[in-house]
Order: sequence, then structure tokens, then C-alpha cells
Amino acid sequence: MKPQITPANPNFSSGPCAKRPGYDVSQLDLSTLGRSHRSAIGKSALKDAIEKTKQVLNIPDDYRVGIVPASDTGAMEMVLWSMLGERPVDIFSWESFGEGWFADISKQLKLDEVNHYDADYGKLPDMSQANPANDVVFTWNGTTSGVCVPDGDWIANDREGITICDATSAVFAMPMPWGKLDVTTYSWQKVLGGEGGHGVIVLSPRAVERLESYTPSWPMPKIFRLTKGNKLIEGIFSGATINTPSMLCVADYLDALGWVESIGGLSECINKSKQNLVVMEHFVAENEWIDFLAETEDTRSNTSVCLSLDATAEQVKDLVKLLDREGVAYDIGAYRDAPAGLRIWCGATVEASDLKALLPWLSWGYQQVFK
Repeated sequence: MKPQITPANPNFSSGPCAKRPGYDVSQLDLSTLGRSHRSAIGKSALKDAIEKTKQVLNIPDDYRVGIVPASDTGAMEMVLWSMLGERPVDIFSWESFGEGWFADISKQLKLDEVNHYDADYGKLPDMSQANPANDVVFTWNGTTSGVCVPDGDWIANDREGITICDATSAVFAMPMPWGKLDVTTYSWQKVLGGEGGHGVIVLSPRAVERLESYTPSWPMPKIFRLTKGNKLIEGIFSGATINTPSMLCVADYLDALGWVESIGGLSECINKSKQNLVVMEHFVAENEWIDFLAETEDTRSNTSVCLSLDATAEQVKDLVKLLDREGVAYDIGAYRDAPAGLRIWCGATVEASDLKALLPWLSWGYQQVFK
């Protein structure tokens, strides 16, 4: 039977992700619109965003948080170009974006001493291969594979190199062991459902030391520069951004941070994502035709939930199109480089009730494409 109940919000895209429950753009504080980001009110809003980020995420006081251009990709490119080259690099990849960082490091920066540890979609490399003497680059959660590292225990406390972590679909949904992470990047368009185009960089004191003591041999575009005269550009981390940010996006981000605080803070935000994953786990357990792409439970993402189906790639496309036409699920096809399947966002801005309403439609749609 065709289901009768539909999700109240059918937005299950893995980026930009669903807006927070109850979101109303007319309720944003728009006092900064039309004002310079360099004005007192503009700098104040950006500084507020930085300070609230540290507060909500429980980031150590001696870490720096900066807002930079070009989403998480821009943030990662800035730190790769600015910080790598002093030591050998160990890079771990198991999906599209990790492979992209490896390509940048090996083909664009052309570093000589690069150790690449990779795994197929659904699997995780042996993270214990990380050499404490080397710099380490990895994604915390593989957005396109639904596979994440279960913890940071594999990172040495007495490491000599620095750790660079792309955590864009993990921050606000998974615990971050800040003491293990020297550089962390994300974009607020993921777990918080913010608007795209802006990245966030979190630097440990060790990362700042690297920036101020090491100068790469290659030319550095202005948009990538984090230092001037061998000193950190402190303005980036206090509200004076290096480009012109969208103050509307900043207002949107502040609204999302306020929502996290209103529901009980970071712990509740993480818990919502975990409970959403439980909904998906029950469904997968009850249906033989669908499974998680992640091969082990401890590496299963609770945000970008990637699923494989007993179906051809064309049948999967037909299912995605059918659910889109029915208005019950938008943008749930697997990432273009990933194996054919579904990718359903389960971050905190998605309500469990909407997931529960969606699942009967998945079963119904699957039956339709096999008729």
C-alpha cells in the first residue's frame, strides 16, 4: 500500500543540509545587512560567532577559531598549503574528499614524502599506521561513504607532527577530542544546516607554532595566507576576516548556534544524530534488500548515512526520482563518485519523526521500481 503519511520536512540532503526545526528566516537578526563587515557591528557579529563556536563546542581556551572563505574545502586548502612540507605526511582516505586531499598533496603541492593509506568505500584504513613523527591528514567522517573514525585513540599524545582533520560532517554531531586535533576544519552548512560558502578553522597552539615557524617554499595566494611577517594574522580569529563574508550567512549561523544552546547544548545535538541513526538501524535490520555501506557498526556515520540496495544503479536512480516526485525525499542519491545507493542525512536538524515517515516510502518505492 502506498503510504499516507509524509515527512513534514523532506529535505534529507547531505549538504547544504536541512534547516533547524522551526527555522524562520524572518526571525534572523538582520542588523548587519548592508553594513561593512569591517564596521563595529560587523566585527562584533563575526566575533560573536567565533566565541559562541568555542563555547558550544567546548573548544579549549588556547585554541583559535577563524572564519574563512570557500566552505570546508577552502578551509582545508588554506591549511594544506600553509602548513605542510616541513615533515613527511601520512594521509588516510576512504572516500571522495580524502582522495581529493591526497591528490592536492601529491599532485599540486608535489611533496616527496607522502604515505597514502586508503581503503575502499565502506571500509576504514588501519589508522594505527600513523607515524607520530609525521604530519597526518584525514577526514573524521567520510561524507560520501558514511564511514567515520570511531575515536582519536590512534593519535599519539606525544606526536611530533601535527594532525589536520577535515571534520565537516562530524562537528556538532560527534565528540571531537580536541587534544588530539591540531587543525580541524568544517563548514556550518552541514550539521547546523547553515548557508554555504564559509569555512571554519580551529587551530591548536601547536598548529599556530607551525604557522609561525615554517614558511612553505611555494607561492602563497593571498586568500590562503594565515600569517604575515611570520606571525599569525590574528584578525582572522577575532572577527576581521580576510575576505568579505556574507553577513546574512553569519546571522544564519548565529541563529543555528542559538538553537543548539536552546535544545540543551552540544550533548543533545550529538544525541539527536545518534537517535536518528538508531531509527535507520532498525529499518535496515528489518529489511533484507537494504544495508549500510559501512561494513562495521563502530565506523557507521550518524550523519551522512550511506546505504546499499539490492538493485541496479538504474533502479536506484528510478527510486530516487520517484521519491522526489512524491515530495517525500529530496537529494538522497549517493554521491557521484560513490557506489550506487542512497545517502540520507541524519544530523541533528533532521527530526526522527520525519525519518520514521520516510521509511515506509522507501519500502514502497523499492517495490515500485521492481514492478
